[in-house]
Amino acid sequence: MSGSIRLSKPTTTLTLDVPLTSSKSESNRALLLNELGGGKSELKNLSSARDTVTMTRLLDINEHTLDVLDAGTVMRFMTAYLAMGKTERKITGTPRMCQRPIKLLVDALNDLGANITYEKEIGFPPLLFKPFSQQKTNQLTIPGNISSQYISALLMIAPTLPEGLTITLEGDIYSRPYIEMTLNLMKHFGVSGQFEGHTITVAPQNYKSNSYTIESDWSGASYWYSLFALAEDAKITLKGLREISNQGDHAIASIMEGLGVKSTFDGETVTLSRGDILKEMTIDFKSCPDLAQTVMACAAALGVNLKMTGLESLRIKESDRTAAMATELAKIGATLEEHENGLWVLTSPDKPQVSGLISFDTYDDHRMAMALAPLSMKFDCEIHEPEVVVKSYPEYWDHLEMAGVKILK
Repeated sequence: MSGSIRLSKPTTTLTLDVPLTSSKSESNRALLLNELGGGKSELKNLSSARDTVTMTRLLDINEHTLDVLDAGTVMRFMTAYLAMGKTERKITGTPRMCQRPIKLLVDALNDLGANITYEKEIGFPPLLFKPFSQQKTNQLTIPGNISSQYISALLMIAPTLPEGLTITLEGDIYSRPYIEMTLNLMKHFGVSGQFEGHTITVAPQNYKSNSYTIESDWSGASYWYSLFALAEDAKITLKGLREISNQGDHAIASIMEGLGVKSTFDGETVTLSRGDILKEMTIDFKSCPDLAQTVMACAAALGVNLKMTGLESLRIKESDRTAAMATELAKIGATLEEHENGLWVLTSPDKPQVSGLISFDTYDDHRMAMALAPLSMKFDCEIHEPEVVVKSYPEYWDHLEMAGVKILK
């Protein structure tokens, strides 16, 4: 599949018991924790996402140069892992990956005693690693509003350090659920850590082998919430999701109540049903920034106005997601603008004035493609470069077809 695809709404009820892809956030953490514990744990239901396939491949090979492709999580986790290594290595990625900042993590690791240098531009991959020799400190102070992947990367290697590690987070803490996910998974593999206030402490300990079953992906579930909200008629059941979840994107269940979707849990199955739609919502995406595009697109098509905070990290993702969403949502008559103090306002049309096919660009960003696709429940849509979904949800288009969405390739 390449170029573009055309989507149009089902002629019958949108229906599917969705066999969701597994969480790549859990998968990639579990893979590294297993490796740090000797590689003997049984990991069940690993994600089929390209990021997880890449993580698995890189942990299995013993080559000098490792290529993470476009996987930001893999870049950050492997950077911490390689920093503690005993051999000289190098890590690189796609041109876009090499434009994504990593200086804060590199500085923190070098402060701990790593020997990491930049092959090209300071602050960005590719990175060169010399063998780790001696821990210089067991105290780090870093901003709490950075990507949680930096913090998670440091936490996972923390118990392997001779003196352990204490991290003090300054200011507001963003994506806190992902930090807690990391600590919970570390505990599952035998390592305890304390997260009190703005301080996280992990003493020197050994990881232990322990089997683990990866939960389905709440980020992937978010697109089905949007499809359900926008469809004229739908019967959707989502499988493998836990009501009490490690994943921050579990928040989609409560957020979507304002957009007319209720969730009923039964074991590890969620059934969606109709509810009332609000005219305006105020949402803080600090703990779940990956949901922002999905919610924006759905709200714009439903005529719901949004006030949003916690979007700062969206500028340094696979694309500048705020700029990209502003451009694409303008095609259905919505405006997305930044106001003072990190406040973003989405103004949605009461009735989108759309005639004919809407053509959406995806900016080499998997979440752009998947967030915009549910708009096909309201308008005929064209999605450019649809293959980008392989990064996190390779089966996405197949699942849409199974549910009754018409796809012309």
